[in-house]
Amino acid sequence: MEQKVRVRFAPSPTGGLHLGGVRTALFNYLFAKKHNGTFVLRVEDTDQTRFVAGAEEYIVDCLNWCGITPDESPQKPGAFGPYRQSERKASYKQYAEQLIANGYAYYAFDTTEELTAKRNDQPNFLYGQKSRMEMRNSLTLSQGEVDKLLAENTSYVVRIKIPENETVSFVDMIRGLVSFDTNLVDDKVLLKADGMPTYHLAVVADDKAMEISHAFRGEEWLPSAPIHILLWKYLGWEDEMPQWAHLPLILKPDGNGKLSKRDGDRLGFPVYAMNWTDPKTGDITKGFKELGFMPEAFVNLLAMLGWNDGTDKEIFSLAELIDLFSIERISKAGAKFDFEKAKWYNHEWIKQSSALSLQSLVQGALAEKGIQVKDENLLLKVIDLVKDRCNLLGDFVDQSTYFFSSPVEYDLAAVKPKWSPEKAAFFQGFGQNLTDGATALQWEEQFKALAETKGFKPGELMLPFRIMLVGGKFGPGVFDIATLLGKTETQSRIEKSIVAFN
Repeated sequence: MEQKVRVRFAPSPTGGLHLGGVRTALFNYLFAKKHNGTFVLRVEDTDQTRFVAGAEEYIVDCLNWCGITPDESPQKPGAFGPYRQSERKASYKQYAEQLIANGYAYYAFDTTEELTAKRNDQPNFLYGQKSRMEMRNSLTLSQGEVDKLLAENTSYVVRIKIPENETVSFVDMIRGLVSFDTNLVDDKVLLKADGMPTYHLAVVADDKAMEISHAFRGEEWLPSAPIHILLWKYLGWEDEMPQWAHLPLILKPDGNGKLSKRDGDRLGFPVYAMNWTDPKTGDITKGFKELGFMPEAFVNLLAMLGWNDGTDKEIFSLAELIDLFSIERISKAGAKFDFEKAKWYNHEWIKQSSALSLQSLVQGALAEKGIQVKDENLLLKVIDLVKDRCNLLGDFVDQSTYFFSSPVEYDLAAVKPKWSPEKAAFFQGFGQNLTDGATALQWEEQFKALAETKGFKPGELMLPFRIMLVGGKFGPGVFDIATLLGKTETQSRIEKSIVAFN
């Protein structure tokens, strides 16, 4: 019988959600949906020192905004809960004790001071095969001493006992056969002094309990793979181990190293999906959503960081991504993040979206600037007229404000040097002769005919006309603007601006 696909996205609730994390969630989601499987959100909150209030809710909001909502999560429990590691605490200790009983792990009673002294003495100190017999642990102490320390509730951690001179290998779905020399792997802590598991023990125990079939995670976790594979083996679960896929890193724009929040701050672009407010400082880190990205575009650009469908096609809906997604098309190499390219994706999505689907987003952006839209029919026409000029949703504000409120300032420097009483008379005459219900082309023909009659070239009158209606040298076709504003408003703006120009 074919294995049921169950995948998980397992973030730690420690702050904003990096776009690399969202891409990991996306690839898990696409794989699950492609294979009629289940996408699980598991919150890895075992490190209580790094826990941040509100971070879990923020992660859920980010996934919902992207449209990659989990099938099972703390908010939507299924049959494999609980979905927060902190609520599974009782289950981990038994596995740690099982490993100790079978000789695969040991109690380590070394104090923080003892470990610090050792590290100061040996700068590259690793707790492992070469050093474990010099330390204070259940490998060097007698059983009686160990029992006494445990009975006295002496603080301890549980460490995995990594074997010497072995090779740990597995087949990565992206990278093929990957092998590790165990002599280069240290004895990682599995259970901390507070009784909470580290990532290493928790991820294995939880993947087993939740029947995870495939584990997709970032390339930075590759060095941890031998520990996890040994744990699957030592706990007797090797036959149930998920298939692994380590995703390529998202790199800085210059390709030198992993993209970080600091890079975004330095280069002026977000690396978080949505705005993140630090609960301690109140500092806000900008997100793609608030910057004006459509969720469809954000998901599209993330999918293309390290994956393609084998063609030159770049614009994909979520449904298309599900249909076309395959692990074989994921690159081994890191993917450079290019913010200009990210804006291009957003621009393409804005262009191909209907005015109706953009309406609430644009209305919200205008409302933030204090512009209340009363005529929704006009708004839809305006969106269709200006969307080709917008890279971000916020661009709709600059590109459409003048449709809803008359300019209060004009680019006088562009008009005044060549302004004349004759031009003022031309515009007064043009405004008085406008007819209701005419098309942009009809008004343009009327404009050009009158210009010829008055001895003007139409080109020298177009810029003043634009500035009369808009206030500056921007916007779509000037006659498209005028016909949308209508006869009365166009006449009013002509009269008002002539006073400013004179």
